[in-house]
Amino acid sequence: MDTMKMFCFQCQEANGNRGCTMGGMCGKKADLANLQDTLVLQLKKASRAWEKAGARNVREFGRFVTESLFMTITNANFDAERFQTQIAESKKWTGEETEPEVTLCQILTCENEDLRSLRELLTYGLKGVAAYAHHAAVLGFEDDAIYAFLIESLAVLSDDARCGDPEALTARILQCGQTAVRTMELLDKANTETFGTPAIAQVKLGVGNRPGILVSGHDLRDLRDLLEQTKDEGIDIYTHCEMLVSHTYPELRKYPHLYGNYGGAWHRQNVEFASFNGPILMTTNCITPVQDSYRNRIFTTGAAGYAGIQHIADRKEDEMKDFSQIIALAKTCPPPTPLEDGELTTGFGHAQVLALADKVVEAVKSGAIRHFVVMAGCDGRHKERAQFTERAEALPKDTVILTAGCAKFRYNKLALGDIGGIPRVLDAGQCNDSYSLAVIALKLREAFALEDVNDLPLSFDLGWYEQKAVAVLLALLALGFKNIKLGPTLPAFVSPNVGKVLQENFGLH
Repeated sequence: MDTMKMFCFQCQEANGNRGCTMGGMCGKKADLANLQDTLVLQLKKASRAWEKAGARNVREFGRFVTESLFMTITNANFDAERFQTQIAESKKWTGEETEPEVTLCQILTCENEDLRSLRELLTYGLKGVAAYAHHAAVLGFEDDAIYAFLIESLAVLSDDARCGDPEALTARILQCGQTAVRTMELLDKANTETFGTPAIAQVKLGVGNRPGILVSGHDLRDLRDLLEQTKDEGIDIYTHCEMLVSHTYPELRKYPHLYGNYGGAWHRQNVEFASFNGPILMTTNCITPVQDSYRNRIFTTGAAGYAGIQHIADRKEDEMKDFSQIIALAKTCPPPTPLEDGELTTGFGHAQVLALADKVVEAVKSGAIRHFVVMAGCDGRHKERAQFTERAEALPKDTVILTAGCAKFRYNKLALGDIGGIPRVLDAGQCNDSYSLAVIALKLREAFALEDVNDLPLSFDLGWYEQKAVAVLLALLALGFKNIKLGPTLPAFVSPNVGKVLQENFGLH
């Protein structure tokens, strides 16, 4: 440990599939990694103090916990000052008077490899749940039971005596999966009640001749604020990566200057942001190391942050965020440089697919559709991710792909055709919309009168990258799905023994 400057193995890019010790493969420096670890440690201490004080102000503390955990997700925030501020604020909840010391390699203080694995699996699941809870809270939808579970779990993790029992930890990890289901259901409700039920949409991939603003991340409310403020400004708004789903919501697509989608998955920012020419707004994760070619025209907001990059302040209650600075810059920029042309079809959330349920069931019964593959989750830079493209191309023509998350950019532009008018790639949207895929599967089980969802002609081939994907995986396990294939690598934080248990009990491989 003496030669280590940091230790992090929370994402799929962990160096050597073991851990980053000198600097993060994601681009974060050692000092930032240690600040993030310190904030997580402070949240554990604060949660324990909250319990001892009688578990009061669950909503106020829950909001602080969710925002803080969200900031520590891979590629969300690279601004050390923001973490220092958050750590200082944690003293309000821990009761500490002195400034907490920055911790070094905090994860490795647990020497038992299997206990460490279970603790980190729970921690990363909590981070994912927190991210989705934060998205819902931004839209005014909150659930104190979700906040309470996050806080109680952090309190457990703060106490070696309470988190030293593998069986109890495993049970809490499964509870985390149940809470993830509840949280994604809440977010689904928040999105649909705020923006309308998603519908099938054809999304343009080309560019117009007006200046543009590119919106990336996951925050739909930020996009709506920007659309409203630019509707008469002669500017087109483009979505990037996970924001593709925006085009399916009635309350967003009603803006005619929501022009189309520009680019693909998050890890191509260095190329796509450079050629966009106009301002870029990062609403949440995933932001990559900022390049000089667009440094002066990228902005962050919300839980996102990057040192030296302009940050748009949070909105005041019942008001919009102020994007005037971005809008003014856009008017001085040329239109985007074209990357591609054509259209993408999206909008196959659970409501839309269930509206087609009779058609889908009949296609299965007739043998036109013989299998469904859930190819969802995260994309990333790993070379082995090419296997997702190759697998999609090699699938039999009677197979339908159900997808959500940025993994879809590995195959959603392939000419895979349709089956009796049903597209062979059904895109539900963002990573949190993996909930839609689970709902679809459970409804199909009912339609075919099956006792076990695993009896469906359905298999899982999931890509993972960061901690929201961990929460999605735990949610699927909690719903009873088994035999999930997870790649391109098993998480570095899963020890051989814990991996064996996951394989034996859930068929995870």
